[in-house]
Amino acid sequence: MNISQIRAFQAVMTSASLSDAARKLGRTQPAVSAAIKTLEDQLGLQLFLRDGRKLVPVPEAQYLLTEAEAILGQLSRVQQTMRSLSDGSAGALNIAAMPGPVSMLFPRFVAEQIAGNRDITVSMMARSSAQILELARAQSIDFGFADAPQDTETQTLYTADVIHGDCFLALPADHPLTANTAVSITQLDGVAMGSLQSTHAHQQDVQAHFKAQDLAFSSMVESQTFLPILQFVSAGQCCAILDPLTVVHVEATAASGKTIAFRPLREAIRYRYAVFAPRYRPISILAQTLRDAWVAEVLTLLETIGANPKRDCAVESV
Repeated sequence: MNISQIRAFQAVMTSASLSDAARKLGRTQPAVSAAIKTLEDQLGLQLFLRDGRKLVPVPEAQYLLTEAEAILGQLSRVQQTMRSLSDGSAGALNIAAMPGPVSMLFPRFVAEQIAGNRDITVSMMARSSAQILELARAQSIDFGFADAPQDTETQTLYTADVIHGDCFLALPADHPLTANTAVSITQLDGVAMGSLQSTHAHQQDVQAHFKAQDLAFSSMVESQTFLPILQFVSAGQCCAILDPLTVVHVEATAASGKTIAFRPLREAIRYRYAVFAPRYRPISILAQTLRDAWVAEVLTLLETIGANPKRDCAVESV
């Protein structure tokens, strides 16, 4: 018993005549008759009584019709689901992002991308960059957004799309340096600063720029992320050299009100992000589409604030 025979049987059972059933199926009348005869032979049961050109169903045929319609209904649902999966309008997402982007920019983007698709489910995790990297290594997520790794590794457990852009200076709105359209780090010599922890690649880069010009970096407050530091900037207690997406976040939420100003730096201090994906985890069309769209979104967001974004080719690493 095959699907073609089941379709022919259902058509005959729900049609006024054999010729009507043939028209529904787009087949010839002899072909439909042959399909019914083969089905009866395979089942070892006569389904119809022949009355001239009419086929009169026996009682057992009603039972088979119920089963046939259930089979065809399930097949239709499977076909619809597979079509939805193929065009990215259905599926499950398992994604992660680091603090900062995961608080607003990343979930806002995902929500906009899947709007109207009730067949998509999302599991979104907030994790540190190191944790996201480990999730990618373990093939446990579809993709994750985090800080780019500092070192280059050699084997192939994950891929990384690296995006980098210019950092900005956040300073109290009434700070004298707001008179400048751009600020040089030489003007920050000895100024109270908020910063990421000393082990973070960004902070090491900032320290290197200060050291190269024999400047004093005066750390007033340290944090794992930039958003808490902005509270100290808003209170007039320090300045901070921020990654560009934090600037996008603050401007999008109007979180700083009129208490914080942002200025570009004359010296290019670049911040590096990465979109990590497992190398050996099969990725759905939905996840692939969303990952590519997020890379494009980050580039667009950085471009809108003049961060001179660049994207490095995806690299494979352990």
